[in-house]
Amino acid sequence: MINAALFISWALAVILFDCRSRRIPNWLVIAGLAVACVLVASGHSPFHIDLSSAALGLLAGLLALLPFYLIGLMGAADVKVFATLGAWCGFHALPALWIVASIAAGIHVLYLLASAVIEGRRKRTSGSLESSPNVDRYVDGFHDVTKPGAERPSGYTFIVGGRRATPYAALLAISAIGSLTLHALEAAR
Repeated sequence: MINAALFISWALAVILFDCRSRRIPNWLVIAGLAVACVLVASGHSPFHIDLSSAALGLLAGLLALLPFYLIGLMGAADVKVFATLGAWCGFHALPALWIVASIAAGIHVLYLLASAVIEGRRKRTSGSLESSPNVDRYVDGFHDVTKPGAERPSGYTFIVGGRRATPYAALLAISAIGSLTLHALEAAR
């Protein structure tokens, strides 16, 4: 029970850091990896894997997403979190985690595209909203943080480097929590 709580605590911390600040500190990744290795080595892995599966999962997680980082499609934290999840969950769980997180990322991208279209329409019609008290929010480029001196709006967290992005490490962690939940439900049967 404590081993599952440790994993969920670590995964929730990854989710919070990724969604709030779009950064995952190295200390968090290293702590997660260390705890995963200790639990696996002592035979108390919440995913009931052995040391060879954890090592293979770590290596596979690193190598699977590294090309996406190298071509600039994802951040280094996404790669490190996936590798750490490989150590927690084992090699066999990684494809499912990747697929679930990628589907969720695709849904998030569709949402961002739809909101960009809606925002563009609002900006085009902002001339007719001059009497609206919120007109400055739209006219001044509410989501455009690429202007010099522009600040990221406090309520919008998915902007990285002047563009909207998907918190992929958070999605990976959410899918791993779901995997652990399914694993626990199957074990309870």
